[in-house]
Amino acid sequence: MNLPEAFLKRMRSLPDYEAFVKSYELPPARGVRVNTLKMSAEEFAARCPFPLGGVVPWERNGFYTEESKLGRYLMHAQGLFYSQEPSAMCAVPLLDVKKGERVLDLCAAPGGKGTQIAAKLGGEGLLVLNEKMPDRAKVLARNAERLGIRNAVVLNEEPSRLESRFASCFDKILADAPCSGEGMFKKEEGAAEEWSEENVAMCAARQRLILESAARMLRAGGTLVYSTCTFSEAEDEGQVAAFLRDHPEFSLEAEEKLYPHRVRGEGHYAAKLVKKDGETGDFRRENGFAGKRETALYRAVERDFYHGEKERLFLFGREMWSLPEGCFSLDGLKVLRAGIPLATLQKDRFEPHHGFAMAEPLSSFLRVVEADEEEAQRYLRGESLSREGENGWCAVSYGGFALGVGKSVNGTVKNHLPKGLRTVLKNS
Repeated sequence: MNLPEAFLKRMRSLPDYEAFVKSYELPPARGVRVNTLKMSAEEFAARCPFPLGGVVPWERNGFYTEESKLGRYLMHAQGLFYSQEPSAMCAVPLLDVKKGERVLDLCAAPGGKGTQIAAKLGGEGLLVLNEKMPDRAKVLARNAERLGIRNAVVLNEEPSRLESRFASCFDKILADAPCSGEGMFKKEEGAAEEWSEENVAMCAARQRLILESAARMLRAGGTLVYSTCTFSEAEDEGQVAAFLRDHPEFSLEAEEKLYPHRVRGEGHYAAKLVKKDGETGDFRRENGFAGKRETALYRAVERDFYHGEKERLFLFGREMWSLPEGCFSLDGLKVLRAGIPLATLQKDRFEPHHGFAMAEPLSSFLRVVEADEEEAQRYLRGESLSREGENGWCAVSYGGFALGVGKSVNGTVKNHLPKGLRTVLKNS
């Protein structure tokens, strides 16, 4: 690769510099992480349609692979795995997430680490996924939906705007801060050309502000993990050292720096910081739930689609959501998604939402149309399926896992996959 000379000059301080440079002659390391909200790592390894190359050492549900076009597979559309660079999986284990905790991923798009946190929570507790860039926040929300995350709230906010709202509220916070991307040179075309020392300094200044916001939202005794995908000391060890000088209430409990010539990965930095002293805050909770008319309209379609009744119904625009248990007030926040999207209002009726099918086990639905591989491909292209059976809303599945929603009408399963998700995929 044509690496920036100023970057190479700085990296010459490494004792194994020649090995570091030589690593750029190798293809980028690739990995997948199993979505254990839907299946186990063992089941995934047994069913995976592309070759796997061993378990990622720091993430037991992560696997190496040489497959580059992972989004083409049916298992990807079903949310059974997330494509994630292996060294980027190192930060979340440092958080030591426990079920039932309140966790904030402050710079969450496109969702690799946030969905990794969701798997650790196992559907319990509350996960806040925030991304300040609107387009990236939309991608984040789509990935949360694809993986069937039931207890997440996706926000599109500046970190500084959240400080007063969530002062001392979270048990765990991940600040995977925007950085100069020196660990992305092989993965992203143009990353090396866009790199500059000026950008390193700009990123370091922005990271300081993000860390300040994170510190204010962490409760006493909580854990903050700061991470980057760069090698610059100004953005990594130096950033953490400056933070600790300004925040004596924090202590450094662990620090990792992965280099591409020492591990099988493109490189990452992560530091675990524990807040020894401070306050413990609580959420504002006064959400206005759905009105009687909208609730009655929603219950009508629910009875034709789902076993049981969803709780904490909240109408957001035209969408009915089931808010996560313990959710804070959404008033005044830029919210893209909260909990499970259940249904969309169409004039005077609701239709089941794609996210509902992706978030619940198939046994939860009154009707399930199990497709074969050819039918699954057709469904994902937006086509209808032929199937005799009882009329009504149904979940469409393949291999025992949902693909989306359909409506059975006189031997035809009409396709209700959102147009933006329709695509041509493969399985083998």
